[in-house]
Amino acid sequence: MGTSVKEVIKKLRADPDTVHQFEEAYGHPPDRSSLLDAIATYVQSLLTPGSRFDRWLGGDAAALSAEELNGYQLFKSLGCVSCHQGVNVGGNLFERHGIFHPLASPKPEILRVPSLRNVATTPPYFHDGSAPTLQEAVRQMGHAQLDQKLSDQQVDAIVGFLNTLTGTYRGSPVVAAPP
Repeated sequence: MGTSVKEVIKKLRADPDTVHQFEEAYGHPPDRSSLLDAIATYVQSLLTPGSRFDRWLGGDAAALSAEELNGYQLFKSLGCVSCHQGVNVGGNLFERHGIFHPLASPKPEILRVPSLRNVATTPPYFHDGSAPTLQEAVRQMGHAQLDQKLSDQQVDAIVGFLNTLTGTYRGSPVVAAPP
């Protein structure tokens, strides 16, 4: 993120609330070891298994509706899966955005392809927040990244599939943050 561990620790120690939180959690002010542990703990909290899609992958044929399965097939056949792939349905490669047509703000030109896990709970969308709804994000991605003008039915089917990617955290379903 354009900084160093030493610089981050200096900034954390300059904030009395953060120092207090580190002292409560680790018994001492921020240092390299506790900073790295805090980051690792945060990253582990991002794992949200138990989505309906996970259950379907595990063999529960009733976990997805016919419309959601249609959305999954479209997701694959249109090429969305070329970038949004792997266990997190994205998040493991960098890609140029706006390959065929402009998408959101032009800078930066290359972005990490986001994971689509819990995507239905995280509006607005894109690196600049320019797509207020998941439907709008899907429509714009189809145009900009795939050179496809998606029909309303295709958008709805893909969004239906994306809704199946919402998992659980500590046994409870992931929900959107309050506005």
